[in-house]
Amino acid sequence: MENISLNRINKLREACADAEIDAFFVRETSNVQWLSAFDGVFDEEGAHAMLVMPDGAMLHTDSRYSEACKKAAGIHGGVVEVSDERVSHAKFAAVALGGACELAGGKSCSLGVEDSIALSGFRSLERAFSESLPDVQLRETSNFIVGLRGVKDADEIARMKAAQAITDAAFSHIITFMKPGMTEREVQIELEDFMVRHGAEGLAFPSIVACGANGASPHSVPGATKLEAGQCVVMDFGARAQGYCSDMTRTVFLGEPSERLRAGYAAIRDANEQVEAVLRPGMTGKEAHELAEHVLAEHGFAGKMGHSLGHGVGIDIHEEPLLSPRNGAPLAPGNVVTVEPGVYLAGDFGMRLEDFGVITENGYEVFTQSTHEMIVL
Repeated sequence: MENISLNRINKLREACADAEIDAFFVRETSNVQWLSAFDGVFDEEGAHAMLVMPDGAMLHTDSRYSEACKKAAGIHGGVVEVSDERVSHAKFAAVALGGACELAGGKSCSLGVEDSIALSGFRSLERAFSESLPDVQLRETSNFIVGLRGVKDADEIARMKAAQAITDAAFSHIITFMKPGMTEREVQIELEDFMVRHGAEGLAFPSIVACGANGASPHSVPGATKLEAGQCVVMDFGARAQGYCSDMTRTVFLGEPSERLRAGYAAIRDANEQVEAVLRPGMTGKEAHELAEHVLAEHGFAGKMGHSLGHGVGIDIHEEPLLSPRNGAPLAPGNVVTVEPGVYLAGDFGMRLEDFGVITENGYEVFTQSTHEMIVL
């Protein structure tokens, strides 16, 4: 049976070897979760550190998590050694790496450090190593593990499909629930409650429900604004299941939409579907974004999107790669990305249509099953 933890740790070891880094120190909880593949252990607290060396991987935590970590480590064949020794993460790493250096004949080595480690954390590492291992060179890195996480394995894809199934079910429910006179906040509560009651371990992010002119703000916060006939309502939401996120947006209409609203919806649907039809390995995030902008312009909505076309999804709701005018790197099989064109007219309306899925060897497999047809309530 494939050992997911070992596979991911070996990917990091290979990347370290290519960068001439001997060991790697990890503090970002999402990266620790990905490397270890531990389920049901981590929460929002940054209480963990991981040290990956050529011949071992060690997780340092505290007594609140140690039993759960040890149990999870056993499930994965003991690839990761767990310690809850009451010392700082920096001291733990210095001692563990010092032992490895001794076994290797006392040679000097380099230690890769995440770019997410705050300056104070980096300084504590410097002090710990200067005291006991002065020959260790600390190497700051940029998106080192995040880049590896950008290509999802089969286990991750299955988990995101499960999260999206809950999200699709929530959409089917909410369009039978919502009606004019309800507030955005009432719809948000029902939407989120449904996801949790139907298998979500939590939310991928706080849900967006925005009606009328509020929809022109892509990250509008649901409030006391009431849904009214003649408006469109943007709903952007996602479940978290089995440690992974889903992400979708649908725009629905309260009563027959005006020709202007119909034109806007036709534009975002066309942009979404044209991009999804051509996404494949080798295409760049920049090219995908520019295609969407071109389609929106053809429909008369040039310059009305204002945000990047999409982003990666995984353990975190925003990951690599980006479908963005700033990303000229080619997409690869296993990249999971959203496609979310939108148009936003301040003081009037806004709308967005978002799916997410995975880049395959030959194209793009969409996880989102909810319809693209216009929904009029």
